[in-house]
Amino acid sequence: TSAALTLLGGSVAAVVVWKWLGKKMIQKKMEEARRTRDEGLKKMAKAVQQFREQVPSVQTDAILSLPLLTLTERLREGSLSPRTVLYTYLEKALEVNQQTNCLRHFIPECEEQLQEIQQQKEKGLLYGIPISIKDHISHKGHLATCGLVQCLDTLMKEDSVLVRVLKKQGAIPFAMTNVPQSLFSYDCSNPIFGQTLHPFNHQKSPGGSSGGEAALIAAGGSILGIGSDTGGSIRLPSSFCGLCGLKPTAERLRWVLGQCGCAEGWTTVWHILLLNVGICSCPTPVPCALGPMARDVDSLALCMRALLCEEMFQLDPTVPPIPFNGEVYCSSSPLRVGYYDTDGYFPLPPCMQRAVKETRRALQAAGHQLVPFSPPRIPYVMTELFLKTFFADGGHAWLDVFTGDVIDPTLKPQVNSCKIPRLVKKLLALLLKPLVTIPLPLKDVTIISPCRSVKEMWNHHHQIQVYRSEFITRWKELHLDVVLCPVLGPAFNTGYPGKLLTAISSTMLYNVLNFPAGVVPVSTVTEADEEELNLYQGCCDDPWDRTLKQAVSGAVGMPVAVQCVALPWQEELCLRFMKEVETLTREK
Repeated sequence: TSAALTLLGGSVAAVVVWKWLGKKMIQKKMEEARRTRDEGLKKMAKAVQQFREQVPSVQTDAILSLPLLTLTERLREGSLSPRTVLYTYLEKALEVNQQTNCLRHFIPECEEQLQEIQQQKEKGLLYGIPISIKDHISHKGHLATCGLVQCLDTLMKEDSVLVRVLKKQGAIPFAMTNVPQSLFSYDCSNPIFGQTLHPFNHQKSPGGSSGGEAALIAAGGSILGIGSDTGGSIRLPSSFCGLCGLKPTAERLRWVLGQCGCAEGWTTVWHILLLNVGICSCPTPVPCALGPMARDVDSLALCMRALLCEEMFQLDPTVPPIPFNGEVYCSSSPLRVGYYDTDGYFPLPPCMQRAVKETRRALQAAGHQLVPFSPPRIPYVMTELFLKTFFADGGHAWLDVFTGDVIDPTLKPQVNSCKIPRLVKKLLALLLKPLVTIPLPLKDVTIISPCRSVKEMWNHHHQIQVYRSEFITRWKELHLDVVLCPVLGPAFNTGYPGKLLTAISSTMLYNVLNFPAGVVPVSTVTEADEEELNLYQGCCDDPWDRTLKQAVSGAVGMPVAVQCVALPWQEELCLRFMKEVETLTREK
């Protein structure tokens, strides 16, 4: 007996020591990553200081205030040098990072790219433009961390297609921006590099998962950035930070043909999730899209024009060779616009609904035809189509991503939900479903039933296609060109996005449909909005509605946006509609 007890005690001690050593190793990796980041930022600051000493008379504010189109003209005609513009933005990015913690890494190769573009025979459409990119978009010699410790060991072997095309067009990638851990959040925090703060209010989140991009651009530290979007990850931070952002049809831009991600070679965490549930042999049912983020719509259009070029089509033959249609973007013919101010699933705060109503009236006054439109079956889409895609196995694949990692506090609500045993989830589903029947929507990921077989998974894919056909049929019956609708906002207080995963119904719908969708800021939160929020009850004054009310409180002066949508492959029409909304808003 004593021998058995001794053996048991030794085994327990060994497990404790093993776990302790594992935690120490994780801490060491995270500290090393932070140290590397800080050293890179110091080099960045030193390079800026040297430039300042050499060229002391740069008119920083004048350069930073130039819109992208004007800046490109000045660079191409030679009245501004790419070197001056690069170091002006480097200096501003350092300042913004000190306030918001938005940078994940400085790209020192930007100085090599600066030399490279000056030797190019032809000046590309983005000649001399400094550009920031989201953490997980591959850049040769750098990490793509997704905020995960397991991704800190593998440097990218080559640039992604998108980065190569940007460079070919004369752009200078100079910084990689922070993201939430695993990208599965619309906050922007991870245990390695910490929380990114909203540039206008440090009690607020900049949104996510392209939150570092949004904070950097909104505060003037970058003029153009590239984000990604699987449930709203471009549009939500654009809404929170008052930017314009476009999620294209997913296949219109690609980043593949390069070793990317971490040790497993995955491009994003979404891909490893889908690989683990066995559905990577076919097109992703809810695909991830890359897209531009900037301070005005013309900047988005220029970026899309630059990317949709022969270089992109040659590097990645899976991208349809459809150049940017400038004629559609510049058209001024009246549009037939469908509109709605609520999707019937997650009622948004009063200011976001006000934004749709005011924009609708402005469009009507400008001669466009406005038609009421009701998106079908949003509760079904959210739970049975969107969330089921990512929790098809009950969340096990996603939990595996955190093996040997520290879980960020902002993700703990979702992680804890996924850890609930399947039997308990079934019991909860039986108990709660009678309480959340229509019209009360199901808002808890805990009771989403997983796919139990390959047949059920294929049926899930089929149901997404059926819904897309149903939605397009309704769109066509009304002869719509575009749709105006709300987007989640204003900016949440930090820590709240993790408590309200299902509040993203306004954006996730167009990921399921794979429609191009963009966000345009049209207003700011007023005192009257804040007073109206005090009376807000959502659709049923349930715990989620009350949490949303807390999440958006204290937002007077924060940006308010609307969402503009077009049919697949009609990015130019979507941008043209966004431009119309932007113009009317600025006139107002």
